[in-house]
Amino acid sequence: MGAAVGQTAARVLCLPIVGWVLGCDTGTNPSKTALDDIPADYLTLYMQAATVCPGLNWSTLAAIGKIESDHGRSQLPGVHSGTNSAGAAGEMQFELPTFAEVIARHTLPSGGANPPSPYNPHDAIYAAAYYLCDNHAATDLHDAIYHYNHAEWYVSEVLAQAAQYASSSNNVGLAAVTYAQGQLGIPYLWGGDGLQEGGWDCSGLTRAAYQAAGIELPRTAQEQYDAGPHLAPGQPLEIGDLLFYGAPAAVHHVSLYNGDGQAITASGQGQVVKIAPYRWNGDDYLGATRPVK
Repeated sequence: MGAAVGQTAARVLCLPIVGWVLGCDTGTNPSKTALDDIPADYLTLYMQAATVCPGLNWSTLAAIGKIESDHGRSQLPGVHSGTNSAGAAGEMQFELPTFAEVIARHTLPSGGANPPSPYNPHDAIYAAAYYLCDNHAATDLHDAIYHYNHAEWYVSEVLAQAAQYASSSNNVGLAAVTYAQGQLGIPYLWGGDGLQEGGWDCSGLTRAAYQAAGIELPRTAQEQYDAGPHLAPGQPLEIGDLLFYGAPAAVHHVSLYNGDGQAITASGQGQVVKIAPYRWNGDDYLGATRPVK
């Protein structure tokens, strides 16, 4: 389990109003899926707790809460008492030594149990936010989630669930991403147009994803970039935006924005379709487009 320098907890008031939550600057608003699925008190906690880790989106915490305990609704062993077969406890399924390490490094805000307990939703969710932050969620979300549960399938499920919880005004983009998420794990194949051919290349995947959303794109990354429409520099990304790398006349890669700084990408020989950070040290990120009907 990872460890890093502790932070001082800062409580930020979030106001639940008719199923909505206001007052927290946590990156994205809840989608209808989130509002329908997440109990209002849990949604408030996820949004409050995310503020203790700059760069952490509340939807990541909510996705972990969904997968680990269905936001506290699960009756499986270890959720409300005791531990499961892996020694995990509480709504966010902490191993007890790890929970103890987190609360020793961080002072949890008031509002939970005394002493803090992994079975208390407030304490468990804040501890999860601090633990993700200790493992550098703001700069490498994939690695932070991997530290939470050492499995690539788990990382993919968390990121996919987080994308469903984060709202997007681009419903076409959301449909494209939903298709692309179904291709995770399929091998990369240069010129590939799907599993029936043995795999995907980058632009084959993005073209098929947008075909599923009702939009026809050109075949190559260069042609897709040229087709636009281009986002202005600094314009916030939305789920489904196409992300391009290279130079305006020499585009060599394209991927789909999956939210939370992550992209669904078929990145090269020997790789599989995966979710990974869309920016990294030394990249040649060029910009984004947002295809429309």
